[in-house]
Amino acid sequence: MTFYNTYDRKETQLGLIPINWDVVKLEDALSLLTDGSHFSPKETADSPYYISSVKDLGVDSILIDTCKRISKSDYDRLVRAGCKPEVGDVLFSKDGTMGICFVYKQTMPIVVLSSIAILRPNKDFDSYFLKQYLSNKATLDLIISAHSSGSALPRLTLTNLKDIPVIKPSIAEQRKIGNILSDFDLKIELNNQINKTLESIARTLFKSWFVDFDPVRAKMAGEPPESICKRLKFTPEILDMFPDQFVDSELGKIPEGWVVNQISQFGDVVCGKTPSKTKPEYFGTGIPFIKIPDMHNDVYVVSPSERVTPLGVASQARKTIPPGSICVSCIATVGKVVITHEPSQTNQQINSIIPNSPDYTVYLYLQMREKEKEFHDLASGGTATLNMNTSTFSKVNVLMPNFEILKRFSDFTVPIFNEILLRQKESNILSNIRDTILPKLMSGKIRVPVGDTNE
Repeated sequence: MTFYNTYDRKETQLGLIPINWDVVKLEDALSLLTDGSHFSPKETADSPYYISSVKDLGVDSILIDTCKRISKSDYDRLVRAGCKPEVGDVLFSKDGTMGICFVYKQTMPIVVLSSIAILRPNKDFDSYFLKQYLSNKATLDLIISAHSSGSALPRLTLTNLKDIPVIKPSIAEQRKIGNILSDFDLKIELNNQINKTLESIARTLFKSWFVDFDPVRAKMAGEPPESICKRLKFTPEILDMFPDQFVDSELGKIPEGWVVNQISQFGDVVCGKTPSKTKPEYFGTGIPFIKIPDMHNDVYVVSPSERVTPLGVASQARKTIPPGSICVSCIATVGKVVITHEPSQTNQQINSIIPNSPDYTVYLYLQMREKEKEFHDLASGGTATLNMNTSTFSKVNVLMPNFEILKRFSDFTVPIFNEILLRQKESNILSNIRDTILPKLMSGKIRVPVGDTNE
């Protein structure tokens, strides 16, 4: 694919654009602009019908596992009211978290709430182009600054959305632009899906060995070693590491020879701190400064929202944590967990474990993920804001297996997590490239040839 620059441009309300492009209102790009239900139906357990709010929107799809289930009668009523998106519609979050945007591709029985706008492009506009245009930072900044309600909960009305100016290249050029940018999105999403699968593999092994104790139970049940090894994909050497009975502990029944440790016995616990914001020289190019918003949806933080300079690091050197540390959010949004892959610092809402052994890293990460509800309960001290202090966090009980078994688990899972990190880094590079060329494509500073036979 080749790109070429264009020089014949005209002035518009959106700045200079190619002379053969137009600017129209969003309503003129659509055959339908609506939103979802303005009332929230009652939840119906085990129903196969779903309703989505903004919190259920992922990067490029509705997260069905978090959606509320509703009755068939409520679902049918909302379908008749136009609250069900069609494949090819563009969904745009207009209340609360504003600007989540993707082309809808799902075929499940899902309707949406009023916090989500449904945009159905007309024949002159391509869905993927429109999605990319609305995802452009310049467009989002324009929308938010010009139309946000200004209330504590940012909100757009359908009337606001109708008036948003939209560039209009030819449909052929729109499709080329949409396809180029969507290729980046597809590769990033593929990496995300592979990483979810890889983490699931590690979690399955973790659960079998350290939650369900499958090898121990199989031995206790008298299952022949050959059968256990075949079923659990063990070698006899690994099977021999596991005991054949349980003992009582603070955590209930655990395998004989294993113990219960507090988190602080696995390594040093460091509570983060924010360098002085009055010193701008403390922030800029440097090591990651991890905050809770950086901890969502990934194992590692490869693109932190902020970094600390060497001066900032030196101002609180004891708050630096090494690669392989496990960070756990403990205030407000409690129970988010990530692993550091380079020296980092965190803010005061995060407690970090610096493991005594690198073989603890993956095990502790999965243990901390397993304890999300326990952390939440410990942080619920009767105040409005959840808060689990460092002392309470450090004393949480965690199962300590035989180190030989823990070492073998690490040998199996560390390569999996290394692959996850590589894919996260690749996705970050792709995201940066996409975000660099997106505004240039949307302004026409870079043009894509239409009808190029050498694609």
